[in-house]
Amino acid sequence: MIEAAQPRLAAADAPLRVVAMGGGTGLSTLLRGFKHFTAPGGTAAAALVSAPACPISDLTAVVTVTDDGGSSGRLRKDFNMLPPGDLRNCMVALSEDEQLLSRLFRHRFRAGGDLEGHSFGNLFVAALQEITGDFAQAIKLAAEVLATRGRIYPATNANVTLAARMDTGELIRGETDISASHARIVELMLDPPYAAPLPETLDAIAAADLITLGPGSLFTSVITNLLVAGIPEALGAARGTRVYVCNLMTQGNESLHLSASQHIERIYEHLREPIFDYALVNTAPVPEPVRARYAAEGAEVIAADAARIESMGIRCIAGPFAAEGDVLRHDADLVAKTCLRLALAARAAGEQRPVLPR
Repeated sequence: MIEAAQPRLAAADAPLRVVAMGGGTGLSTLLRGFKHFTAPGGTAAAALVSAPACPISDLTAVVTVTDDGGSSGRLRKDFNMLPPGDLRNCMVALSEDEQLLSRLFRHRFRAGGDLEGHSFGNLFVAALQEITGDFAQAIKLAAEVLATRGRIYPATNANVTLAARMDTGELIRGETDISASHARIVELMLDPPYAAPLPETLDAIAAADLITLGPGSLFTSVITNLLVAGIPEALGAARGTRVYVCNLMTQGNESLHLSASQHIERIYEHLREPIFDYALVNTAPVPEPVRARYAAEGAEVIAADAARIESMGIRCIAGPFAAEGDVLRHDADLVAKTCLRLALAARAAGEQRPVLPR
């Protein structure tokens, strides 16, 4: 186990290309951290020459698209489109302007009949999809409006439904119903089973110096991305440093009583091959009032079983990765710094794997 140190970052001869994968609030939180290490006004490598604190030249977010609840679920049903909610949150996280435009994209209508409960950002993406006829293009254009410091891709452009086989033998369809079930998830799958990734996603993974997966709901935010055809193989062949960012707490309906290593085991059961070089695990104590509040929701602090992680061939980075506050969230800047330090160290040591042909 390696204790996380306060990393010192400096621009290398060539800046880093970063891919962050996931969904939910976990991914958008991490992207806010990475954003602070990209050059303002874009991701051009030339801008980094005078910005040694910004070692990221290219930042790509790959976001799950199986949400079927709330505003996203309603738009998905009414417009036969992919759910925009998680992608909208990532756009806001990477926006140059986190004030007016970001507030506008986050704004949720509190009245207005059919508009009630919808977020403006979701409706904006729905309008762009109708104009362009392509969801990925709609996300790209929306990101340009927000002047995001990075690219955002849906994990797939296919309109897929999440399905789960439970330990009761029952097959449940739909992310909302899966999350609401009290049975344990045994296997996750997509319907239809073959969903192609965007070619740009595979290219970004192949070129990346750093790839992160998580944090986020184990099954419905993290593993979901790995069910898309071609993504597991791309991660297995990637030359960059691959880091799993472990959650801070379990979820009562997805990962109850699972330790950090068991989270990784569930991921590997779906991948059917090991991919991680490092795992970031929080060891900062969680205040008792916060523990109690999460316990009421069936959540508990994830055990940092570092020795078991190391025995899986993964180097465990343990540290105080939780931010202080009433709501438990990762310290986005510290996580981003630590991941970047690992990628820079791997490059300096010549540990990056050669790119394999696809």
